[in-house]
Amino acid sequence: MLIRTAALEDEDSLRNVYRAAFAADQWEPIAALAVDLLRETTVPEVIKLIAEQDGRIIGHVAFSPVSLASTGNPLGYILAPLAVEPAAQRSGVGSKLVHEGLQQITDSAGGIVFVYGDPNYYGRFGFVPVSPEQHQPPFPLEFPDGWNAWDSQTGQPPTSDSGPIRCVGSLNKPELW
Repeated sequence: MLIRTAALEDEDSLRNVYRAAFAADQWEPIAALAVDLLRETTVPEVIKLIAEQDGRIIGHVAFSPVSLASTGNPLGYILAPLAVEPAAQRSGVGSKLVHEGLQQITDSAGGIVFVYGDPNYYGRFGFVPVSPEQHQPPFPLEFPDGWNAWDSQTGQPPTSDSGPIRCVGSLNKPELW
């Protein structure tokens, strides 16, 4: 399996991965987010990775930068979205994608990494649930218990409050939260 940076020409393959990985009523907005993040221009850059096996894309993850809403200062990243084709799930593809992204973040600017998802799944990477009041996402969360964070500089849970965070335009849609 090859992990590489996703490119614009991967758009159709990414849509297919999300179509296969998510329910019929959920995949379209998540696939649109993945494709929109391919085009997002930010500093630091969005980390967009795909897993490829036998020349076919079987998984994808993106980490986009977040900043403090009050100052615009960089804070870290948010992991979203993540998908693996059903036939390749439970084989370590998602873990390899997440680990590679976290390593790239640790090797560069670092910061806090957020993810809105299952604490049991993301806990294996060091993420812990955090209070949405402590690190306020851009929109109210439907499932507040799914707000997780990890400090790439310490490898531990974040120890201080950040307040409201601002995300890239592609994620700045209430229906994604």
